[in-house]
Amino acid sequence: MAIETETKRSDEKGDDIQHVQTATTTQAVLEPYGPSGFRGIISSRYVVLCAAFSAIGGMLFGYDQGVISVTLVMPQFLERFPEVSEMASGGGFYKGLMTGMIELGALIGALNQGWIADKISRRYSIIVAVIVFTLGSSLQTASVNYPMLVSARFIGGVGIGMLSMVVPLYISEISPPEIRGSLLVFEEFSIVFGIVVSFWITYGTKEILGNLSWQLPFALQIIPGLLLGLGAFISLPFSPRWLAAKGREVEALEVLAKLRMLPNTDVRVQREWMDIIAESKFQKQVLEERHPELVAKTRMNRLKLEIVSWTDCLKPGCWRRTHIGAGLMFFQQFVGINALIYYSPTLFKTMGLDYLMQLIMSGVLNITQLFGVISSLWTLDRFGRKSILLWGSVGMFISHFSISILVGLYSSNWPSHRPEGWTSVVFLLFYMISFGASWGPVPWAMPAEIFPSSLRAKGVAISTCSNWLNNFIIGLVTPPLVQNTGFGAYVFFAVFCLGSFAWTYFFVPETNGKTLEQMDEVFKDRGNAEDVEKKEAIFLQIVRRMESR
Repeated sequence: MAIETETKRSDEKGDDIQHVQTATTTQAVLEPYGPSGFRGIISSRYVVLCAAFSAIGGMLFGYDQGVISVTLVMPQFLERFPEVSEMASGGGFYKGLMTGMIELGALIGALNQGWIADKISRRYSIIVAVIVFTLGSSLQTASVNYPMLVSARFIGGVGIGMLSMVVPLYISEISPPEIRGSLLVFEEFSIVFGIVVSFWITYGTKEILGNLSWQLPFALQIIPGLLLGLGAFISLPFSPRWLAAKGREVEALEVLAKLRMLPNTDVRVQREWMDIIAESKFQKQVLEERHPELVAKTRMNRLKLEIVSWTDCLKPGCWRRTHIGAGLMFFQQFVGINALIYYSPTLFKTMGLDYLMQLIMSGVLNITQLFGVISSLWTLDRFGRKSILLWGSVGMFISHFSISILVGLYSSNWPSHRPEGWTSVVFLLFYMISFGASWGPVPWAMPAEIFPSSLRAKGVAISTCSNWLNNFIIGLVTPPLVQNTGFGAYVFFAVFCLGSFAWTYFFVPETNGKTLEQMDEVFKDRGNAEDVEKKEAIFLQIVRRMESR
């Protein structure tokens, strides 16, 4: 080990800082905090609980997806909102607009959450998001006409978008590298879990007479939202990386030690803490060098710096990361997942299933995806992100392509071809497992870990906005695509599955096992000799400063 000697000097006031390892260097290799996968999750209880609790934010998005897939075919719902009925003129468009409005709101929410999370902290921005979401959900439950429903879904979407941006960011910044991928899977797991729970709740309430059949599922989503907001206020810790960026270094060490369940003096905690501080100071130095005219601390300069920081995500040193983050979210939507979730009853109808079986199989579809996501808790930190994406693309392409052939050949007379119809269902279930194990969790995990600290919130915001923009487009085009083309919808998504394979193979790097501060080495876009020297100089300055205290 390169780190064996420690500075032993300590006093009553500074015991948490003064145990600094004098032999620490930037090249030192430390023991990991623990194993990866399930064993790592079990041995890191506190950070796992924090990640799992914050991931309730993902459940709120998933809950809406599950609710809307059943309510869209409820007679009680269609009686209150006849505009979205298949019999209404332009019903396909109005259905898509109503469904997609939550994605449009989420796009706005995710875009604004970047500066909010940097300004008031990741923790408090979760609380703000919950307030907006609760308002939207309440209005959605009380909607009396189509315009009010669409407006309410937009407001609720803003809150969901804010949560979808900040929760993966928060989880990535509190997680140790050995299980960061597994913990980021919690976001996708919560989304799918929300879909499953809400689907079966709505399936049960569909027999209730009157508007309560669809209002009750909408109202129930307020409960986990309030639970998340209250828990974030009372028990969630601040992100140690956000604290370091704000100059609260001692507090960052205390929080980091608590998250790692180790004493402040542990060599691994000390090293990670100093790496975080060094990275924060390096990024600030880069920002000052790039925009020297905005260094003066005035309100106007802070506003200008906030604006130009967004453009920095598209400049050398970061544009590849922005491309990866936005591209992952693009393909996550265009491989067809939300089209299948939102409109699964309609799609099962094209396969020849009756009304009741359409709803039951839609619920089974979501449970199948959940099993795929659970597998990624073990595989993501064991086999890496890139290989999982490639295998997922292959599985999804085979599924879509096979379904398109079966639907194209037999959809004109399903009653005479029941085995072929159920074969299509099997391929659809295989698609859900493939997606849940790959393109479900990875696009939520990677954007939160690839950006430099100074641009992480904004980079994740751009990536999340890509998700919601493409989600909105898919929600808008799927109803007319299914109605007018039949098997063409599956061909459409199969082409993008093939494209996702090629894009991943040529552009996506492997980030497995790397700390957030090592992403420059992965992308090799900020790792020239001059930058490396600057980082080492800053790190050694921090070591000397800590030793002298």
